[in-house]
Amino acid sequence: MDRLATADMNNNNDRSQRHIGDYALISDCETAALISRTGAIEWLCFPRFDSEACMAAILGDEDNGCWHFEFDGGIEHIERRYRGDSLILETDITCPGGKVRLIDFMPQRGVAPDIVRIVECLDGQVCLTSELFLRFDYGRIHPLVRQCSSERAIAISGPDAVSLDFDAEIEFSDRRFTSQVTLRQGENSSFVLTWFPSHHDVPDRLDPQAALQETEEFWRNSIRNFDYGGRYRDAVMRSVLVLKGLIHLPTGSFVAAPTSSLPENPGGGRNWDYRYCWLRDATLAMQALTRVGLHEEADAWIAWLRRAVGGDPIDLRPFYTLMGEPRALEWEAQWLSGFMQSRPVRFGNDGQGQLQLDTYGEVIDALYRAAEMGVGDDRNHEDTDLLIRMLAGKLEDLWQCPDAGIWESRGKPRHHVYSKAMCWVAFDRAAAWLEERDRDLSRHYRDLARTVRKDVLDNGYDSDRRSFVQAYGEKQLDAAVLRLPLVGLIEADDERMVNTVEAIERELVTEGLVRRYVPEEAQDGLESAEGAFVAACYWLVDVWYRQGRETEAREMFERLLTRANDLGLLAEELSLETDIQLGNFPQALSHLSLITAADRLTGGTCGDRPPAQDRQ
Repeated sequence: MDRLATADMNNNNDRSQRHIGDYALISDCETAALISRTGAIEWLCFPRFDSEACMAAILGDEDNGCWHFEFDGGIEHIERRYRGDSLILETDITCPGGKVRLIDFMPQRGVAPDIVRIVECLDGQVCLTSELFLRFDYGRIHPLVRQCSSERAIAISGPDAVSLDFDAEIEFSDRRFTSQVTLRQGENSSFVLTWFPSHHDVPDRLDPQAALQETEEFWRNSIRNFDYGGRYRDAVMRSVLVLKGLIHLPTGSFVAAPTSSLPENPGGGRNWDYRYCWLRDATLAMQALTRVGLHEEADAWIAWLRRAVGGDPIDLRPFYTLMGEPRALEWEAQWLSGFMQSRPVRFGNDGQGQLQLDTYGEVIDALYRAAEMGVGDDRNHEDTDLLIRMLAGKLEDLWQCPDAGIWESRGKPRHHVYSKAMCWVAFDRAAAWLEERDRDLSRHYRDLARTVRKDVLDNGYDSDRRSFVQAYGEKQLDAAVLRLPLVGLIEADDERMVNTVEAIERELVTEGLVRRYVPEEAQDGLESAEGAFVAACYWLVDVWYRQGRETEAREMFERLLTRANDLGLLAEELSLETDIQLGNFPQALSHLSLITAADRLTGGTCGDRPPAQDRQ
């Protein structure tokens, strides 16, 4: 896949032509920024991924917060790439008078988080203007400004403060910071933005060049154990780096995506906040990283999981905040117009209060697998034993209840087939875990696993449709059932699974891509359509491969590679009508699914589900 983007920038200021895939990610593994193709920072939350944004232009306009450069004579051409195996972004900008390279990165934190922007002149002479609009509270509040010197300024809003340390003179007028620079070949200029709590002293200015070297070293060290030598190495490495960039390093938790309210359907209302740790996504991310040799991340996440879900009585939520808090109330920002006028713009997420039974299966499976792989020490295994017992006991009371399902339906709860299948996973793995620890209880959960599996096969498969369906007693299809062989409930070449794949190919595969379901039939409580679901496409790749359809699996995988953006980044969904990406970006579930499918296609078996204890 070509990692070098080129663009004709004659219309680079036309915001109506923006696409989600136009953005790049930089991260310090505690928060992240999104940068447009023209080098504008349009999304930034400080100090954490789930903090309020101080730049939110991606969900509105520049007056909602952004940081861009204007070039005398305009932009003629742009090329961009990541520097090696890192999240250091390089954007080469050609202007009438010359060419510059914009280097954007977020150093690992010392006292406070920073964004560093270094502009190097590669050729000729270039005159540029930095324009910075700081808007706190998701683009709503203008800060109070204190000018410390010609090259330093402080902006304050409530608990938040930002210091600007530029090589160039800073002017503040019309509620924006501007700096003008003229660079000749071989010259450079640095711009550093640092967040700090407003009641603290202003941090010392960091050395931009030293920070660049340290950041390169950080990314080299972070992937030192990477172990994948297959033909898709570049795509797998980029996906690993994305997942690494979505880890909240201090706690070990993952965010599903660094953004909120990027639309699944432009102009529609399927706009959600994904800046939280979904247990489902995080367990799958942990497994994907361990496939390619990164075990430290799994250890840290398992430790976070024990903290987040521990307590008596146990109360498992679909997701938690990065700090493990169980609530993130959903609300709407009326002052933001939304990406491509997609409203409402939501922050927080009411899905946190839903019953999603599959989460129990994912969590128990993750705990079991982590212990089997040697993640953690004996004390951690004691915690694992307690959690598996508590979670399985809780699920025993719940598994026959209807739920919201993997897709977090906002309609009436139903008996979702995938949810029930993951209840089987929960009891199956609990039985395996307890085999040598509590044989009576292990036999109990093995019997219960048999009961649940029979329930799924009897009620989840429609003989008339010749397919597993979305929910008991219903007819609509659901791509989530592609995971049934992936979790071990049924073999991929079982006639029922073969029939299901054929039905999905007929009804959910469009333009060579897989939709989750047909929204008009799914009773999900929402209006408007959506695109193809990237993870579901990779699930089909895996199932096809297991069915011996390697050529089709590889063709699908490589077609998906072409739908990533020029930097190898993937959103949650892909448009079926145009070559654009949809939904929050970049999406952990999409990238972890890429890693798993790539490993499958290149003969990997590391990270496979353990064999079922009982399969009839």
